[in-house]
Amino acid sequence: MKKYLREIAQVQVGHSFRSRLEFCATGLPVVQMKDLRADDLVDCGDLQRVDIREVKDSQLLHCGDLVFRSRGMDMTPAFLAVEPSVPTILAAPLYRIRVNSPTQVLPQYLHWYLHQDEAQAYLGSRIKGTAQKMISKNSLEGLPIDLPDLATQQAIVELDALLKRELSLLNTLSAKREALISTQLMQMAKGDR
Repeated sequence: MKKYLREIAQVQVGHSFRSRLEFCATGLPVVQMKDLRADDLVDCGDLQRVDIREVKDSQLLHCGDLVFRSRGMDMTPAFLAVEPSVPTILAAPLYRIRVNSPTQVLPQYLHWYLHQDEAQAYLGSRIKGTAQKMISKNSLEGLPIDLPDLATQQAIVELDALLKRELSLLNTLSAKREALISTQLMQMAKGDR
């Protein structure tokens, strides 16, 4: 079954700070573009804090939320795998995507789907700008999503996790093999055999 993103999730832009962020030691943590890791997770370990009094609940992050980069070259989401220990703000221009019903759509499945070629092609066709690429909230919400039953979603998520683990192990093995062979070749060059 196909659904549009707006039918299965809420898309909310992060908090818009009116001026340059002034960081402090005791304020609320804020997730910015730089806090999105290369492995598509949100790094909540070392967030900068801001002194802010008024923040909407929709701008706070919760476990299972997806954080989407609306600007730049990489239009992929990051996943918030753990609940922040304190209320955490999302800064604009990031979008927060929160599934409406986790009993119908797994956030992990949605995260996986947004990385697939079909979704990326749709997003790529909706990008505006040349120097500073961006995607509008409306375009993101119009993304068509293939939505299988929950068991199939879970199977896809689990198989994808296994694939990523396998690729990580293969990369580690390849690096160790390269180091071993380089050492042996250097010993041969020195006549140490």
